Amino acid sequence: MALWAVRSAQAQDVPSGVLQFLRRHEQEEAQHLKQFEQLLGVRSHGKTTLPRVPTQWWALAVHLYGYEMLGLEFARLLIGVRSDLRSILEDEEGHVGFFEDEVRAILVRGGSAADGARQTAQAWRRRLPRTVDRYLEDESLAPFRDELRRHLLGAIDQRFMVVGLLARSEGLDAPRVTQAIGESEG
Repeated sequence: MALWAVRSAQAQDVPSGVLQFLRRHEQEEAQHLKQFEQLLGVRSHGKTTLPRVPTQWWALAVHLYGYEMLGLEFARLLIGVRSDLRSILEDEEGHVGFFEDEVRAILVRGGSAADGARQTAQAWRRRLPRTVDRYLEDESLAPFRDELRRHLLGAIDQRFMVVGLLARSEGLDAPRVTQAIGESEG
């Protein structure tokens, strides 16, 4: 997903410096895909059309930030079973950090862009459970599916709340995440 979204994002009007990052990011994501294809012995289906992504930077930044966080959480799970793929985790941490800085900058400036970013985050978050369910649909994940789903959604809720995109009451797993945030602050 991230590879195609990053390719599509390059066609949008983005701030200076972002396009260069997106180009490097695309190369890293393509390399990750190639690694997985070689490991699994399968070729992923190539997309013929790029996905639609938001055209306003404040919305696009939130969109990419969310998907990068999802990729980061999967990378964290991956190195638990394949520590030799740590470079993927490091790349994902860099991608999340970049978009997190961009989102923070949008929120600090305030105004309609910040409000729009928060609204975009709420809408993106409402669609996230269906995306996670698609990613976890393989039968080999059945014994772990519920726990993985809770973990992924909770991690993203927490990060969205910490950065200021969601209020603590807006995350679907808000009570559990609020408790986790309180424990990490104390």
